[in-house]
Amino acid sequence: MRIFMQLLALLLSALMLSSCGFHLHGQTGMPFNTLYLDAANPNTPFITELQRNLETKQVRLVNTAKDADVVLQIVYESFNKQILTLGSSGRVNGFRLNYRVSLRAYDLNHQEWIPAEEMEQHRDYSYDDSIILAKEAEESLLVQSMRSDVAQQIVRRLSRAKPQAQ
Repeated sequence: MRIFMQLLALLLSALMLSSCGFHLHGQTGMPFNTLYLDAANPNTPFITELQRNLETKQVRLVNTAKDADVVLQIVYESFNKQILTLGSSGRVNGFRLNYRVSLRAYDLNHQEWIPAEEMEQHRDYSYDDSIILAKEAEESLLVQSMRSDVAQQIVRRLSRAKPQAQ
C-alpha cells in the first residue's frame, strides 16, 4: 500500500507539473545563419572567445564574406592600463584597466546591421608591490573577464540586429 501511495504521489506531481505550462526555454536564435568575421588580426584571444560564443549560438562561421549572411568587422581592439591612485609615498595603489572594441556589422547589400560602434569595459584594482606575482595574476584574470564580457555583449547585440533602413 505504501509503494502504491508513493507512486500515486509521483504520478500526481508529474501531472501537475505538465499541466502548469512549465517548459524549458530554448536558446534564442540569431537572425542569420552564417557570419564572416573580418578582423585585422584573427589570432587574438578576443577573436577566439568571440568565435566560441558565436558557435555556441549555432552560428556557422564561413571563410569568405561572399558566403556569409552577415559580415562582422572588428575594426580594432585596444587595451590600456593607467594609474588610478598613488599613495602618500608616491607608490601606485591602484590601476584602471580599459578594454575597447570597435565593430560594425553589415550584409552583402551593404545594409548596416550594426552601425559602427564601440564597446568598452573597465576594471579597477588595488595594487601592492609586495605581492607582485599575485597582482599580475589578478590583472590577467581581469583582462580575460573583460574580453569575455565584450564578446558576450557583441553576441547579444547581434542576436537583436536586423538590416537598418537606408
